[in-house]
Amino acid sequence: MNDQDHLAEIRERIDAIDEQIQDLLNARARAAQDVARIKMDSDPNAVFYRPEREAQVLRQVKMRNTGPLGGEAVARLFREIMSECLALELPLSVAFLGPEGTFTQAAALKHFGHAVKTVSMAAISDVFQEVESGSCHYGVVPVENSSEGVVSHTLDMFLNSPLQICGEVTLRIHQNLLGRDPDLSLLKVVFSHQQSLAQCRGWLDRHLPTVERVPVGSNAEAAKRAYDHPGAAAIAGTTAAELYGLQVLAPNIEDDPGNTTRFLVIGRQSVPPSGDDKTSLLLSTRNESGGLYRLLAPLAEHGISMTRIESRPSRRGNWDYVFFVDINGHRDDERLVPALNALRQQAGMYKELGSYPKAVL
Repeated sequence: MNDQDHLAEIRERIDAIDEQIQDLLNARARAAQDVARIKMDSDPNAVFYRPEREAQVLRQVKMRNTGPLGGEAVARLFREIMSECLALELPLSVAFLGPEGTFTQAAALKHFGHAVKTVSMAAISDVFQEVESGSCHYGVVPVENSSEGVVSHTLDMFLNSPLQICGEVTLRIHQNLLGRDPDLSLLKVVFSHQQSLAQCRGWLDRHLPTVERVPVGSNAEAAKRAYDHPGAAAIAGTTAAELYGLQVLAPNIEDDPGNTTRFLVIGRQSVPPSGDDKTSLLLSTRNESGGLYRLLAPLAEHGISMTRIESRPSRRGNWDYVFFVDINGHRDDERLVPALNALRQQAGMYKELGSYPKAVL
């Protein structure tokens, strides 16, 4: 058999496999529709999106994968399959910090898949309001960056919001210099969000030391301004370049190659355990010597790992602070319940912001 005959045979086998995959995908979609009918018959207000169930499925996909496709690649494919099947049950609307083309929108699509409707909001507070009012099922907001720290406005919103954290997304952030003219010597100004400018400070100092840096509300807004203003460039992702008709003048200009942002998924319902979860808490203590030590002592006493702590002004008085704490485990876990009960008794303010699956993708 010559090479051409061998190629033709392989292509026929691929066509047959594709047909099997398509049949199985439609069989899965019909099963999802059956689930929807059963849920609606038993409860007209049934919840269709189950973060803990999706996290379990994606973990199983990665565990049983044998290659040659990588585990992350196969999990991304299954994310899109689940997204399309869920849309047959109930199309989801997800609010995000806009405009179109921001990293927050990319995080929303990474978490929910491309079958959801993403709704652009002008501010983080608007994302919270949209979900609280029921206009959107869920919201996605940035909470911290690996090199620039926390997004304080997101944390502050939890002080008075009834919303729960339903999930988290981590997104590797690649910053690009975008513009209409590839001649960098003609640049007079670079627009970007203040965090992106900070993440690219070293590159800008080396390559564009005399160009003015102007912070704006989002990287997508920066891309729009770069398109509208001669002699301007923007720092943003490749999605923004496609949306606003810009060229990538210099790719991956972030100073930290591991630059990552964590986003939170917010919603109105609590999430059952998935088997590998986090719990986020809002705590306060009296401003006295040893107060924070005593507040957090129950975690150490019960062997609970704290993965993050941030302080923010409480807005109740000068020098009064609240603490945002992430711990490993779900609030319903047998090992976590006594620790949380002890924290509740020790804290001046105690608020559970949610238990949710750890990021899978």
